Amino acid sequence: MLYAVLPCIKKFIIIYERAKGKDGQGVEGTYKYSYKAGENLLNSLSVCNVGHQKCEPGYQWGPGVRNHYCIHHVISGNGVYEVNGTVCELTAGDTFILYPEKEVKYYADEHQPWEYAWVGFMGEDADSLIRATDFSKEEPWIKEGILPQKEVQRKLEDIYSVKGSDYESAVAMTGALYTFLAVLMKYASPAQEQIRDNQLIYVEKAKDYITNNYSYPITVEEIAEYVGISRSHLFRAFQNHIQQSPKEYLTEFRIKRARHIMRETGLSVAAIAYSVGFENNLYFSKAFRSKMQMSPSEYRKNTSAKRYKI
Repeated sequence: MLYAVLPCIKKFIIIYERAKGKDGQGVEGTYKYSYKAGENLLNSLSVCNVGHQKCEPGYQWGPGVRNHYCIHHVISGNGVYEVNGTVCELTAGDTFILYPEKEVKYYADEHQPWEYAWVGFMGEDADSLIRATDFSKEEPWIKEGILPQKEVQRKLEDIYSVKGSDYESAVAMTGALYTFLAVLMKYASPAQEQIRDNQLIYVEKAKDYITNNYSYPITVEEIAEYVGISRSHLFRAFQNHIQQSPKEYLTEFRIKRARHIMRETGLSVAAIAYSVGFENNLYFSKAFRSKMQMSPSEYRKNTSAKRYKI
């Protein structure tokens, strides 16, 4: 690849990249325009990067992970997206998303390589906004015919058009991003959106119950009864939203609280186990070791040594 990097001002970068073929020469008609944000990130929602690329045959990204969401809209040509062990062929009009910390790979067709526009983003509002679209971790793509292709492309161009390094530009990009995501939400399936919204309510209600009652020997059945759904429905809701079972979340929450008590008090391991809802000290030690790769006593010794090391 031959990179021509324009001057970087206050940590924002605009890149023009011309691809090379197997002979080392530039591939005619291929290009990449991208903007990477640096400072002035907003807590609620912030653009990390945005751009437009016409790929050379076989151009590939990954396998790899991102630390933020990234939505690609295919403008022309074909490509392949691999995620969750599934291989999905995509074409003009399709839109796909990369979830944070999810390993993916995608690459252009050898004969009709794709051209796409994309935006990467993160923030406190990102999860709930994506849940209101037709994207899901099981099917992280929206096929052609559901979204208005020209409008989606135009909204992505709008984000790129207001790029900049100052705070005003960061706000403008975030505003354009909200508008883009509003289009995806507008054309989302109402039934699917309602299911996800309900599941999220169940998960949050269960998490609140755990926060307030973890020190008691509560069970998953009791949590499900409090939420008002069956244990199997609660399990599916947790898996869809936080990729953990209710039991795994409860155990992890208790271990976190136990670690905090170990650091801040001199209580015995048995007393700490009882304080965070474990009635069996041996089971607590086993669960702690499984999560932390060390026993409770070893953890306390290590944290104490770090605290008092000069």
